[in-house]
Amino acid sequence: MDFSLDDTQVDLRDLTAQILEAEVTVERLKELEAGDEIIDRDVWRLLAEANLLGVSLPESVGGSGYGIGELCVLLEQVGRNVAPVPLLATVGMGAMPIAQFGTDEQQQRWLPPVVAGSSLLTAAVQDPGTDFRSAPATTATADGSAWRLEGEKVGVPYATQADALLVPASTGDGSVGVFVVAPDAAGLTIEAATATNGEPQGHLALDGVVVDSDGVLGDPVAGDEVAQWMYEHALAGLCATGLGVLDRELRMTADYLSEREQFGRPIATFQAATSRAADAYIDVEAIRVTTWSAIWRLSVGRPATDELAMAKFWVADGGQRVASACQHLHGGMGADTDYPIHRYFRWAKHIELTLGGATTQLLRLGDALAAEAS
Repeated sequence: MDFSLDDTQVDLRDLTAQILEAEVTVERLKELEAGDEIIDRDVWRLLAEANLLGVSLPESVGGSGYGIGELCVLLEQVGRNVAPVPLLATVGMGAMPIAQFGTDEQQQRWLPPVVAGSSLLTAAVQDPGTDFRSAPATTATADGSAWRLEGEKVGVPYATQADALLVPASTGDGSVGVFVVAPDAAGLTIEAATATNGEPQGHLALDGVVVDSDGVLGDPVAGDEVAQWMYEHALAGLCATGLGVLDRELRMTADYLSEREQFGRPIATFQAATSRAADAYIDVEAIRVTTWSAIWRLSVGRPATDELAMAKFWVADGGQRVASACQHLHGGMGADTDYPIHRYFRWAKHIELTLGGATTQLLRLGDALAAEAS
């Protein structure tokens, strides 16, 4: 099966790479890390001006009308440049579910500001103490035409910067609803946190947060279609980001091995070093084919639950081997935070466990095989 990019995707890739590689320099990253600003607002503005923030959103809200495949092309470049921009959180986890399941009023309210780069969205998909195979521990109880939310969410990306948060919650009888919550809603507390890769996150405590009917996506008592769709598209975007991180990390390591000398010879001439780099290359290619296979299935409307679990397994399991190998092959330079490779290691470790690590994905696949055999 051919997962080559089409002409439109190649153009999107090249434009995104041009912007990010010019703007997200090592010096710029150091400047951001030393200051109070977490998001590179200049890059975010440039992405908006190029209409890249709207690439996967409908034309009716100012977007380009493409889908998850095109967004993942952009996210792979975000990973390659470890760019501190909330593209996955805002577009993949926040805006795309609204575009897919929201009413016309919801779409017109939330999506044009995203396309313009003036609004950030996010989604709170992880409950403490639960995995991604079970219904959320957070609950939503009908209160007239409104809903009352109770529970906690952890690891919510850009929660303290977002203008709205999508919150999945159990509504009873195996159903899950998704609710659009304002950050200043009564009963909502957001505790700021920082992820391994420096991404700002939040811990949400929902104590009787009331969401009116205009803040509900789809039918909250008809199953878990919206929440499952949101999770799978977020997982695809995360895998694409991870592929970009790991591919660039390995290429940086290959360059280092070719240039760095020990005992008067390039490190690349030592068999132990090249064998470990070759193993990392095999892992990266496995990540590439499983990731783009899953993305392709999503983009054409085919079931992709198992394929996404396989892709995320490789991103988590193979990714940690790649990250460790690249760090080790850099020797002392790998421990120097003034050298750029450490950022890729931190991003890889963050992505490894986000939205479920290797064990979670194997359990999901085991559940699927058991269900098929029964």
